[in-house]
Amino acid sequence: MSNSRTPASRPGKHQQVIRGFFDAFACGDTDALARCYHPEISFGDPVFLELEGRDLVVGMWSMLLASVTDLQVSAWDITADEHSGGARWSADYVLRRSGRRVVNQVQAQFRFEDGLIVRHHDDFDFRDWSRLALGKPTGMLVGWTPALRRKVRDRARHRLDEYLRSGSPISG
Repeated sequence: MSNSRTPASRPGKHQQVIRGFFDAFACGDTDALARCYHPEISFGDPVFLELEGRDLVVGMWSMLLASVTDLQVSAWDITADEHSGGARWSADYVLRRSGRRVVNQVQAQFRFEDGLIVRHHDDFDFRDWSRLALGKPTGMLVGWTPALRRKVRDRARHRLDEYLRSGSPISG
């Protein structure tokens, strides 16, 4: 009896890809992080609703890494099967621009193609994140409003576009 699964499609391999992604992220190694992603990766979260393609998605992670200090990433409950996976993870960091400490608890979902992550979706509580990232009163009082979410999303996308055009870390 033959096994029709290729080594790259085995659930254990996909768990290793997810672990490799978080290890690379924790070390700030965007080259290793990029190797976990399929060239046609799509990413989404409450701030960046939809990013398409490895350059854009890895650029977003690179921009994030350039805009924080004291980053600590941990991942647990990593699961995977032949097609999909998930993990819970947290990022604890200080924003360079404001000096605010943020601890973000995230639920991630992954889809795989050719043994790589082709879809990555992170979900977190935007209101909790905005309270920490934006401070008082903005994040605490209006972190739940559609207007603030739209403003944060627009600003984040604008900063990402500038970051990618400049080819260098974002300032301040």
